Amino acid sequence: MAAESTADRGARGGLVLAATPMGDIGDASRRLCQALATADVVAAEDTRRTRALAKALGVEITGRVVSFYDHVETARIPALLDDIADGRTVLLVTDAGMPSVSDPGYRLVAACAARDLPVTCLPGPSAVTTALALSALPVERFCFDGFAPRKSGQRRTWLASLATETRACVFFEAPHRLAECLADAVEVLGPDRRAAVCRELTKTYEEVVRGTLTELAAWAVDGARGEITVVLAGAEPKSADPADLVGAVEGRTAEGMRLKDACAEVAARTGVSRRELYDAVLAARAAD
Repeated sequence: MAAESTADRGARGGLVLAATPMGDIGDASRRLCQALATADVVAAEDTRRTRALAKALGVEITGRVVSFYDHVETARIPALLDDIADGRTVLLVTDAGMPSVSDPGYRLVAACAARDLPVTCLPGPSAVTTALALSALPVERFCFDGFAPRKSGQRRTWLASLATETRACVFFEAPHRLAECLADAVEVLGPDRRAAVCRELTKTYEEVVRGTLTELAAWAVDGARGEITVVLAGAEPKSADPADLVGAVEGRTAEGMRLKDACAEVAARTGVSRRELYDAVLAARAAD
């Protein structure tokens, strides 16, 4: 299939996902302003906030404005798909940040993809990447887990799944649950795991608190306000013992894989030396 430009897609309509400022209106892009002014339909998580944003930017919305939030998302999709299929441009915006990242949008994008309707994105502010950059933690590899579970039992189970996760983990938390969440994290993940709590990103009272989980839990006891994004450092990788992986290698050779190939595959997955693993298999076979 031949490549097509954003301009080509816009000329014949399509879905446009647009990131909006998280707090500082100066983060609004020129492309967002243009899209607000020219879109045939503006699907907004909160129509009042979107109109207020446009007014603050000095932009007049000329298209139809419809609400598009969690409870009406499914019901709104068919009409929006028809608009796009008829050649109209539908602009999707949320209250702040990027649509479909823990916000409405995923279902509409998936529906467009299923019907082969054009979708493009106007990049911009994101609490996830902003928090990662400010965390002062190793974040070359990371995962995003949305909002932490509300109930303590479910939250502890979720935290336990991160005990050996070597990637940094970004998640959102409500301010009134932050202290309990961090206290659970201390018990489940240990007191010395490092993290960063990012509060009110890009806003007037932006604050980033870094430290161990113990330090952050103590800080949070006094309460925190605003929108919270937490970055949890990845777990320290543990070196596997080649002798413990002999069974995994032999399982692959039993399925017909050559010994060297089996050692290479298991070594790549676990980080052990391929040569040491190969020697461990030969030693185990000799002992038998």
